[in-house]
Amino acid sequence: MIPVSVVTGFLGAGKSTLLRRVLRDPAWADSAVIVNEFGEVPLDHDLIAASEESFVSASTGCLCCVVRDDLTRTLLDLLARREAGEVPRYRRVLVETSGLADPAPILHALMTDRALAATHALAGVVTLVDALHGAAALARHPEAQRQVLLADRILVTKTDLAPVPEAAIRALNPAAPLRAAEHGAADPGWLLAPAPPPAALPDWAARHTAGLGSVVIEREAPLPALALTLWMQGLAEHCGTRLLRLKGLVALAEQPDRPAVVHAIQHMVHPLDWLEAWPGGDRRTRLVLIGERIPRHFPARLLAAVEAEVAAELARRA
Repeated sequence: MIPVSVVTGFLGAGKSTLLRRVLRDPAWADSAVIVNEFGEVPLDHDLIAASEESFVSASTGCLCCVVRDDLTRTLLDLLARREAGEVPRYRRVLVETSGLADPAPILHALMTDRALAATHALAGVVTLVDALHGAAALARHPEAQRQVLLADRILVTKTDLAPVPEAAIRALNPAAPLRAAEHGAADPGWLLAPAPPPAALPDWAARHTAGLGSVVIEREAPLPALALTLWMQGLAEHCGTRLLRLKGLVALAEQPDRPAVVHAIQHMVHPLDWLEAWPGGDRRTRLVLIGERIPRHFPARLLAAVEAEVAAELARRA
């Protein structure tokens, strides 16, 4: 399975500079990079300076508009070239989005396309925020807001010019680990590692004036698998495209020693994955929902109602 990391951030955040530095590190030289540029001239190809064999420029337009088929085809074509020996056997893929891209369609393609899911797995979303202009971008541009909302990790660049706009970032995404880049650089091992499990947070983390926000649900007791399935189906049916992303670790009553990893993008629910063991000592269910105009208490109340219904059904069968 080939891990795919999505590197996003608003215009001027420093994505190409960061990738150029990452690819200079010998430990990360075996990476394939796919760049989507907003415009017709693929300038980032020269800026990143990746080798011809391991670089694909998907310059067909903004990713948020046309990415689904284009990114899927690009990844599968690149894999076919790798298997045929036409390109080196890269170990990972880094997808740099346009500064105006909404990452949600990219995640949707990576998590729901069957052919792609058989060979590629989403490792995480890294969002860069410009310390000098980031707060203004987050206040004015929905694209910048979604990039931060959907981040698994956040890197703040240009901190030599301005302080970290932590309040603006945390108002949208209080859960993602956050670091400041040092002289435009960051540790690739931290930046591109698999997405960390959701942190322990209050039930309602934040809501933005535009209706974007995140909800965190925690449960001490394991959930019946049927309750989890019905709850996720209910969320998808009721929230649809407003559910930008759902992710988390779940303790299931049927197998509490191994956490289930859950993912959903909009109305598409990804099949459960399993970890061999719980990371760390925290064995609670932790679910993070990122959405648009989702009522504050709806997800938790829906889960409680589904749990009660499943418990009553199990009691009737006993």
